[in-house]
Amino acid sequence: MKTDRILVTGGTGYIGSHTTVELQNAGFEVVIIDNLSNSNIEVLDGIERITGVRPAFIEGDVTDRNTLIRLFEQHSDIKGIINFAASKAVGESVEKPLLYYRNNLVSLINLLELMPQYGVKGIVFSSSCTVYGEPDQNPIDESAPIKVATSPYGNTKQICEDILRDVATAYGDVKGISLRYFNPIGAHPSALIGELPRGVPQNLVPFVTQTAAGIRECLSVFGDDYPTPDGSCLRDYIDVVDLAKAHVVAITRMVEGKNKQAYEVFNVGTGNGVSVKELLSSFERVNGVKVNHKIAPRRPGDVVAIWADTTLANEELGWRAERTLDETLKSAWEWEKNVRGIK
Repeated sequence: MKTDRILVTGGTGYIGSHTTVELQNAGFEVVIIDNLSNSNIEVLDGIERITGVRPAFIEGDVTDRNTLIRLFEQHSDIKGIINFAASKAVGESVEKPLLYYRNNLVSLINLLELMPQYGVKGIVFSSSCTVYGEPDQNPIDESAPIKVATSPYGNTKQICEDILRDVATAYGDVKGISLRYFNPIGAHPSALIGELPRGVPQNLVPFVTQTAAGIRECLSVFGDDYPTPDGSCLRDYIDVVDLAKAHVVAITRMVEGKNKQAYEVFNVGTGNGVSVKELLSSFERVNGVKVNHKIAPRRPGDVVAIWADTTLANEELGWRAERTLDETLKSAWEWEKNVRGIK
């Protein structure tokens, strides 16, 4: 039985909370640090109701080195870190680039500087398929070239990958894994935790569920004239619980010293490209609800089509996505109904 302690930064956020649940289910002890800038403290109640264990929680900012030192002094036996602490809205990053560079780079640098001092073996970095830009071919594997980022947010992911690779290569006692997520969607099947964006949702599925719930008037499908089977963009939608389990496998690999290089990269997706229109019709069919939507002009910066080649993660990590798109879209609606009190 694992009793190793893992630090989850940004652990009350969407992916962080689901990963905390899966870590605790796997027998890890979890310490969360989060500044609650894009999440709520009540998430801890959901985690506790699902797992029976309330994770240790520190309200604080990972960009504040002194806060981290106090955390490591208080919890001196942390074996690994999963780093979700980052600002993540593409549009906002274009308007406020310095905020994104400070939050996303300084947080990682602080953690990497303190890891050797406190005997932390490895760190999992939440990267993104945005590093690939518009792919030359699909499905795309980890050897594909990194393209020039189209936003400061995307650029921070590339720079953080570079920093982690360079540090792991230079220092023998720091190991790193970057997980390049595709499009995380859905919620825990209990409907006790899920994606709860503040303000207008930046991601497709929360906008779909809020429109179905009557909170948003109409969903815009950006572009129906792309060179794809139905004219809408293609994405690889990965269930958030499957994604969370990939983090557990990755951190276990480093804690147990099974990584083959000091720094490794894995795609985390389903390996299937699904169009926006397909996702919408699946949501309506599975949940028996209509989503008011309209076709809008293309959005600048949107990639036409991208989906993952997950062979490396399947074979090397022994991980693969298990939940179907229908199951995931059903969980997203159950979560939305629970939050809004819809019967």
